[in-house]
Amino acid sequence: MYDVARIREDFPILSQKVNGKPLVYLDNGASAQKPRVVIDAMTRFYEEEYANVHRGLHHLSTVATGRYEAVRGIVARFLNAPDPEEIVFCTGSTEAINLISYAWAAPRMEAGDEIVLSLLEHHANIVPWHFLRERQGVVLKWVEPEADGSLDPQKMIDAIGPRTKLVAVTHMSNVLGTKVDVKAIAAGAHAKGVPVLVDGSQGAVHAPVDLRDLDVDFYAITGHKLYGPSGSGAIWIRRERMAEMRPFLGGGDMIDTVTRDTVTYAHPPMKFEAGTPGIVQQVGLGVALDYLMGLGMENVAAHEVALRDYAQARFAGLNWLNIQGNAPGKGAIFSMTITGPGHAHDVSTILDKRGIAVRAGTHCAMPLLAHYGLTATARASFGLYNTEAEVDALVDALELCHELLA
Repeated sequence: MYDVARIREDFPILSQKVNGKPLVYLDNGASAQKPRVVIDAMTRFYEEEYANVHRGLHHLSTVATGRYEAVRGIVARFLNAPDPEEIVFCTGSTEAINLISYAWAAPRMEAGDEIVLSLLEHHANIVPWHFLRERQGVVLKWVEPEADGSLDPQKMIDAIGPRTKLVAVTHMSNVLGTKVDVKAIAAGAHAKGVPVLVDGSQGAVHAPVDLRDLDVDFYAITGHKLYGPSGSGAIWIRRERMAEMRPFLGGGDMIDTVTRDTVTYAHPPMKFEAGTPGIVQQVGLGVALDYLMGLGMENVAAHEVALRDYAQARFAGLNWLNIQGNAPGKGAIFSMTITGPGHAHDVSTILDKRGIAVRAGTHCAMPLLAHYGLTATARASFGLYNTEAEVDALVDALELCHELLA
């Protein structure tokens, strides 16, 4: 049984008060809170096991290397990836997608080649491709969502032309909560010989991911949204794609030999991991993923679906509240505005006075907000520890916002 009251005890920060009110943390789409098991594991690692990895034969280095490298297997198990050696550690999805842009895409794209994107994308899955547009003349082809915020996979497939070299798409919109059928997109793209990159920053948080089933080519995750530390993350890269990639950063660990005149590179995944990594951050990510797998991602998903449904029912009674996106099967992410002169920043400030943390702004998705004619929304994004009582607290605070901003 999924006991949310018991789970909340695992997160020390949730017991505090903000502005004299119990904290209602609804900014999980930006960054999730950390369970004590992650905090304790990272502290213990610093206190008892810390050393640099891969470089030393002494005891602490051996222990640290073993703990660090074990996380590849944990990430692979969490994503049901075929092989831990196809997991490359990154600081998060932003670095992961930049890695693919620089190491895989840039060497094989010329002026006039195309990348197909959806309008749902986070800037992390837009700006690296703009680099190629600016520097190499690559063309970005955009696919817009439907009126309800859903993304038709066939429209993504139909946008693929003879010069398309990559499809880059989110698994779940961080603004609308739209869940994207990346399996169907990948099948259609592969039939045309085009690889698919998926930004899993939100998708991997809210439901199980099975990479063997999705059959994409690249899948990025970021640790801080997965109840792990900031500065942690990974990307799964299909082995055939790894073989096509040049190194990203140069330095220690990613080399085989270095002479005055030559350099040869390590085999993947080390080829793409230069320098001293975020050792403790990645250890913390491994603990966070073990924690999630202990809860069961199916159970997390079911809890959040129930929260989504409850929130939608409560919001339905607020005829002055405008929710952006209502795609079938969406995640428990709600971007909203209030009818009247009030700005999203006003909404966020008033909610904060009631101890409720939401995000206000463009959510690093300016093209999507521009599509809806918006400059900002307030976003409430739910996680595994949120409750129906917190939905009620949000609704009460929104009613106050309506009274004050009307």
